[in-house]
Amino acid sequence: MADFDGLSAIVTGGASGIGLATAEYLAERGARVACLDLRIDDLPAPFAGFVADVADDAAVRAAVAGAVEHLGGLDILVNNAGIGAIGTVETNPDEEWHRVLDVNVVGLVRVSRAALPHLRRSEHAAIVNTCSIAAWAGLPQRALYSASKGAVQALTAAMAADHLADGIRVCCVNPGTADTPWVRRLLAQAADPEAELAALKARQPNGRLVSAEEVAAAIGYLASPLAGATTGTVLAVDGGMHALRLRSRS
Repeated sequence: MADFDGLSAIVTGGASGIGLATAEYLAERGARVACLDLRIDDLPAPFAGFVADVADDAAVRAAVAGAVEHLGGLDILVNNAGIGAIGTVETNPDEEWHRVLDVNVVGLVRVSRAALPHLRRSEHAAIVNTCSIAAWAGLPQRALYSASKGAVQALTAAMAADHLADGIRVCCVNPGTADTPWVRRLLAQAADPEAELAALKARQPNGRLVSAEEVAAAIGYLASPLAGATTGTVLAVDGGMHALRLRSRS
């Protein structure tokens, strides 16, 4: 398949998990891909890597400029970089609220702001934001994370409206619990990792975790010129968690 022949993409958080799976999906279909991340030492070929903390505006601007120069332009931006948080509104201190919102929300703004002048020159410009089922569903011990992803979902719609006249489509994907290195690190901290894994699988109607590759395929569709009439869309990749209410099997 060559849906992305001649197109260039930047993927933030592209060195692992959903970001790396997305970079691989796009490259396999013809795109030139640059990955932005905090650490790029283990980034496989053929991806160009640029170090950037999305909480640092100067670093973001430099990395995006370097990536665009390397790629020869920019058509697709995947805003995937983000961090998690566990706790209720009582347990997360102000500093953690500021840090998570700065990375997950304002970080997305910083990268998009740096990329927009280049995307305006593309005939197939698209931005895809990685959001979460947490933007829709009330999940225990995820107050801060949910607030950040709710903001990402609202921001996606606002960006889609603002930049439609620029010829830039903006959408987001809402994964359920995905089998990523971050989730595996969370599981390792649980008192009973196997029981926690079983509980995470059980809360998704299809009974399993979402794979990074499944999320990448959804991002790829939304970024593709084949989705040229799709903007402001939220695509759930959550095993039915958002929409389905199945009867108990017991």
